[in-house]
Amino acid sequence: MALDDVADQLHSLAIHLLRRVRQVDAATGISAARLSALSVIGFAGPCTVSDLAAAEQVAIPTISKIVAALVADGLVTRLPDAHDRRVVRLAATEAGMARLRAGRARRIAQIVTLLERLPPDEIAAVQT
Repeated sequence: MALDDVADQLHSLAIHLLRRVRQVDAATGISAARLSALSVIGFAGPCTVSDLAAAEQVAIPTISKIVAALVADGLVTRLPDAHDRRVVRLAATEAGMARLRAGRARRIAQIVTLLERLPPDEIAAVQT
């Protein structure tokens, strides 16, 4: 099989897998856009609004609304920059990180459920 064909199959598999695990994201209680932004803030570490907008590939006014909602929900906090007082950094609160960890656990459980349907030889192929 040509590498292009393998790449095409992996691409398709990744899209289908992501769609399936997204189904459990509703249990986080926040929208997909807010969850995505929280994930960037939580796992990449404190960042500026501009950094977050670039990572999420949206305009600053759009991400500003998302950040405001995350702050209002107590999931993100604004912190002064240690080196430049004009700069504000966004950081996940403990409540935000707990929400992310719980969401990740649900996604992993969903993937386990899907993997349980595979025969052992296919699971072994995925492990390599």
